[in-house]
Amino acid sequence: MSGPRFALPRRVVVKVGSSSLRAPDGGLDEHLAGDLVAQVASVRAQGVEVVLVSSGAVAAGLAPLGLLRRPTDLPRLQAAASVGQGILMHTYQASFALHGRVCGQVLLTPDDVVDRGRYLNARHTFDTLLELGAVPIVNENDTVATDELRFGDNDRLAALVASMLGAGLLVLLSDVDGLHDADPRRGAGVLPIVERVDDLARLDQDAFGRAGSDVGTGGMASKLEAARIATFSAAHAVIANARRPGVLREVVAGAPVGTWFPPAARRPESRKLWIAFARTPRGVILVDEGAARALVERGSSLLAAGVVDAVGDFDAGDAVDVRGGGDERIIARGLSAFPRDDVLRVRGRSMQALGRELGAAYQRAVIHRDSLVITA
Repeated sequence: MSGPRFALPRRVVVKVGSSSLRAPDGGLDEHLAGDLVAQVASVRAQGVEVVLVSSGAVAAGLAPLGLLRRPTDLPRLQAAASVGQGILMHTYQASFALHGRVCGQVLLTPDDVVDRGRYLNARHTFDTLLELGAVPIVNENDTVATDELRFGDNDRLAALVASMLGAGLLVLLSDVDGLHDADPRRGAGVLPIVERVDDLARLDQDAFGRAGSDVGTGGMASKLEAARIATFSAAHAVIANARRPGVLREVVAGAPVGTWFPPAARRPESRKLWIAFARTPRGVILVDEGAARALVERGSSLLAAGVVDAVGDFDAGDAVDVRGGGDERIIARGLSAFPRDDVLRVRGRSMQALGRELGAAYQRAVIHRDSLVITA
């Protein structure tokens, strides 16, 4: 295609991974970090607001603690993150000061996005930092996270921040040139554009396996999930090589660099994006084909008559995935009005039967359309 891929965005979220920020000696690559800061400052000078999601705290803390590689046990990971986060922020603050910019640290946990009030408060903090001309530097708060309660990797965190802030572009900087159509070790090429992330099931899984490096946690699969979240939220997404000279300036300008994921045509409302991605599903509700069509084609609420089964351990108000259709794929995510046991009690019944057999308290949708997001 000729010309830029997209117009200059108003707001950009940039993620750089641990594998890109690690120097050959195992410490933090301050040269790359400084170059990235220079590019962020250049983009910011064009009037584009930038949020930087930076891994590297654990990597920065390895050498001072005498660790040769990323620990696998949580206490040592948290110790490395505790030491490294200060080193990482000092590096960024000194680098931004050279360009007359101020940066601010934002450490997030999943609770900060799962809880609607904290989600909105976090968004307000980001907006205020950006209005004041600061560059937010975001990382997961590894020192207090647990195995059971983690974002998993900073690719997902970056996508959630982009969705939260209504960013027009998510840039995922990695140690590869983009998404390959097969194993890059066998000479596969980079895909310049992916219209739909869901279409990638046909590709060789070796091209985007789940394992990350020995320094980071995110492989290509996590980047594809991040791209799916971003594009569903009506943002462009690009995967590119962090070590390519001037890569961020090129990507923001719409140059044909890396792999580009075009956005959905319309951005869902903020609350539905929160339901779709910030809430972790606690169960699954299986629906029949008629209910699946009503949800997808007519935007209906999910009624008890169309429910076939419910699995998981969920309560009223918890997020659940909705599976339906011939292949029982996930078609939606929503907030259940009933706990699982009550969903099983009401399944298959009409509204009239619910009132007659169970009482008026059960005469309501299992998931109201205002709390339902179609993801198919």
